[in-house]
Amino acid sequence: MKIRQHLESLPPYTPIEPFEVLSARLGRSPDQIVKLDANENPYGPLTAVREALGSMQFPHIYPDPESRILRKSLAKFTQVPEEYLLAGSGADELLDLLMRVFLEPNDCILSCPPTFGMYPFDADLNAARCIEVPRRADFSLDMESIRSAVETYRPKLFFITSPNNPDGSVLDAKTIDALLELPTLVVLDEAYIEFAGENLGANLSRIREVSARENLVVLRTFSKWAGLAGLRIGYGAFPLWLMPILWKSKQPYNVNVAASVAAQVSLEHTDELAKVVELLKSERTRLLAELRKIPYLKPYPTQSNFILCQVVDQDAAELKAQLAQKHGVFIRYFNKPGLRDHIRISVGRPQDTDALLSALKRLKV
Repeated sequence: MKIRQHLESLPPYTPIEPFEVLSARLGRSPDQIVKLDANENPYGPLTAVREALGSMQFPHIYPDPESRILRKSLAKFTQVPEEYLLAGSGADELLDLLMRVFLEPNDCILSCPPTFGMYPFDADLNAARCIEVPRRADFSLDMESIRSAVETYRPKLFFITSPNNPDGSVLDAKTIDALLELPTLVVLDEAYIEFAGENLGANLSRIREVSARENLVVLRTFSKWAGLAGLRIGYGAFPLWLMPILWKSKQPYNVNVAASVAAQVSLEHTDELAKVVELLKSERTRLLAELRKIPYLKPYPTQSNFILCQVVDQDAAELKAQLAQKHGVFIRYFNKPGLRDHIRISVGRPQDTDALLSALKRLKV
């Protein structure tokens, strides 16, 4: 028996490992590990969410395939009518769903690296091509090259992230408007938008524009701001013409009961979540200032819950390895073009920052 031929050469995605795996590898207990490598919310779910998860009435019953109660809550939160909204098992599921709906073998998507690695990964899964237009050295977009690539390759989907991962930069309104003039479906990934601007990112988000545009999709997640990464729950706003095929193409019970309950309760307590976000933004300011004092690091300004740093006169991969092995501090290193001399550090709690800074100052690599 033969598998699909294109999967034989598929490069694997390198996921971040959980506490229990890291703990076993290092011989450290989880409370001795400082995990700043996956942009998770170190405060975790709200107390009300934990209580709701512990008292779920119907975990033995299949979930609502349309996530109706959750979508009503999302409509209130986003001010987007619920008929435009679809929930998923993380925003990752919705990325894959879009590609399965649109892409035939050898079709194209467009992406602007350095950015989220799931775009080319999902394209490869679907036997499609990912056309990449690299960002400039300051991570801004090369609009002239983007227009040329769209004209030449005619991508069916254009994936763009704001704030961008891994540098945390936000696209300005003029740039997004220019992207929306392109003859392609623009998928705007706002996974980190709650950490940008004001009012949980509402002043910068484009999600309310989806109902008025034919070529805009906006994806969001509960993983970062709400501390639900382990439950896998995200959502998106899609043009109305696209919704019927998405409903037909998704897995029937794609959002599990626990994730749905956690998201609904989170949306009932957005004032508390806003306080958590402000704690992380405040710690981000402190961490950025302290990282600037480390002679071999050059951190970039950011509007997300992580800070990208260029590593100067040191080996970035070795720095990551030494922090983990000697101090139990985990950060992210990307062995990719444009990032091989960089590390990315998630914003944690004050004690996480203290442990990181202590390790960085003592480390010699």
